[in-house]
Amino acid sequence: MREAAIVVVSYGSSALLAQHLAETARQVPEARIVVVDNRSSDDELRAVTALTERMGWDLVALERNTGFGGGVNAGVAHALEHGAEAMLVLNPDARIDRAAFQALAAAGDERTLRSPIVRSPSGRVWFSGLDIDLVDGEIRHPRRRHEFPAGRPVPWLSGACLWITREVWELSGGFDDAYFLYWEDVDFSRRVVERGGSLLVVEDAVAMHDEGGTHKESGQRDEAKSELYYYWNIRNRMRFAAGHLDDEGVRRWQRRALQAAWRIILRGGRRQLLRPVPPLRALWRGLRDGRRIAEEALSPRAEQRT
Repeated sequence: MREAAIVVVSYGSSALLAQHLAETARQVPEARIVVVDNRSSDDELRAVTALTERMGWDLVALERNTGFGGGVNAGVAHALEHGAEAMLVLNPDARIDRAAFQALAAAGDERTLRSPIVRSPSGRVWFSGLDIDLVDGEIRHPRRRHEFPAGRPVPWLSGACLWITREVWELSGGFDDAYFLYWEDVDFSRRVVERGGSLLVVEDAVAMHDEGGTHKESGQRDEAKSELYYYWNIRNRMRFAAGHLDDEGVRRWQRRALQAAWRIILRGGRRQLLRPVPPLRALWRGLRDGRRIAEEALSPRAEQRT
């Protein structure tokens, strides 16, 4: 097996690292463990520093919160600098065993971005491949393609657990940290394919994802989503459109932005609407900033045609 590293981006997640990453490290002792601390607080930095020193892991401590993509970029750069030829990017609330790690390493070729099947602790499938429909910007499971015969579905892989070779990383150019949170894995997947790579869900590999582990620690309901979740999902839908679609595609997604944003809000359930200010504020801000991104993308394109 080529030398590999496991890269985990942490934001206030020291307790999750002690639970999940520690088990992964025990299962895969030959992998270099790289923890990126996206700055949240002095106490959290001290906790992560103590944990990484005790476990013998590498720590990349950032001075500010750079978002998920920025954290991955920092962690992968560290891993490559220390000789890694492949990186497993893993959420702090996820874990993987040795058999799955080896299955990911053996699958595909050096230009293949890979993901395992991801399950929740109850056994429910959390991820087994998803599509983004380039017609309307909706995310759907590939099994639903037949319901939308006029669509243009393209696959993407979740950043919760990704096997990335050095070749894929260099081909793609890494994560776009301007997304900050959410949709950066959709964008990354598309750039891999657009530049000659491929995507693969390795069905012989299974990772466990304790989705919403941070919500449980804060006492938030399992179905509820944060205001930041809504804002970045709504905003970044249009960032993806601006980066990957032609003018008509960007305008088409913008026309459907309110409808898509409302569906994103409803992922948190209807009970949250008894206290509507946070989700509706996120909806308004996400639509506003998404529109700005679309307008900024279309403006220079119009100038180039004149």
